Amino acid sequence: MKPVLGIETSCDETAAAVVDGKGRILAESVLSQLSEHAPFGGVVPEIAARTHLRYLAEQVRSVMEQSGIGFPDLGGVAATLGPGLIGGLVVGSQFGKGVALANRLPFVGVNHLEAHALTPRLRGVVKNEAAFPYLLLLLSGGHSQCIAVAGIGQHVRLGGTVDDAVGEAFDKVAKLLGLEWPGGPALEKLAAEGNPASHVFPRPMMRRPGCDFSFSGLKTAVAQTVLRAGLNLERGARADIAASFQQAVVDVLCDRAAHAMDLMRGGFPDADMLVVAGGVASNAAVRAGLFVAAASHGFHLVAPPIRLCTDNAVMVAWAGVERLRLGWSDSLEQSARPRWPLDTLEAVLG
Repeated sequence: MKPVLGIETSCDETAAAVVDGKGRILAESVLSQLSEHAPFGGVVPEIAARTHLRYLAEQVRSVMEQSGIGFPDLGGVAATLGPGLIGGLVVGSQFGKGVALANRLPFVGVNHLEAHALTPRLRGVVKNEAAFPYLLLLLSGGHSQCIAVAGIGQHVRLGGTVDDAVGEAFDKVAKLLGLEWPGGPALEKLAAEGNPASHVFPRPMMRRPGCDFSFSGLKTAVAQTVLRAGLNLERGARADIAASFQQAVVDVLCDRAAHAMDLMRGGFPDADMLVVAGGVASNAAVRAGLFVAAASHGFHLVAPPIRLCTDNAVMVAWAGVERLRLGWSDSLEQSARPRWPLDTLEAVLG
């Protein structure tokens, strides 16, 4: 299997990578758009699309040069087709189609969520490669989902958020505490200085059947606490709120993951791996809590390297490799899909 060029432009990272058929990363590059969006306190879709358009060609040129191969040496081109912000998806997927067309290469339109799901199968992430089936806990700014991963294109959504995604909750609470954007890393840093038992915040959905999530009530409770405390919260008080919020999130995630592992065993009795991916998987407290939860249910936790938890093109290229090895490619007529639920690729559980 020849190497695959991957392109990722679903949100606010402009990324390209080249990965070979054995999962070795030949080159990778991620351009953060933090400076473009920070003044607005969040991602502005039009700015994101324009920034992708400005820098993507140079990102691709750079990784191809680093990889030491030419476009004719590629086995295909993979680009994120969805879900995500439509402007960025159009920029990246159309560029990828152009490279494929110009060099007579197969094109793969990658589901961004499946790319996260397949990351543990990359060389070196898990010894001897992660074997199907396994349980995926996808935690990001836009997604909180429990997914049974049974194979390429074979996914079942076991549960998901009924309101805010966990990453969105982190960002909104960080904003309430006056922290810079993106809020997740800033809140984690502040929480390290605080007492997680200082405030008793709600744990939505705890101990309920299934593995759905809810973070809206928790976010509201934090907002009310901040409002009662007034505008001039000292750093220590803000650290206590951050630590208590983060602990509530960890408790919820561990409880929901425990229910998901029980459901997973019901469909796949031999499953024993819990994969956590997405930007929130970078949080050390979340990883530590899920490690204990997994072990208590006879699972082992797999958390990819932090750079592969957030949006990146390595996972997109690898998803392309996985599909091309099966002889699967996509028509250049395929359109970008801002909404593309992972479980619509194929259902495998009754």
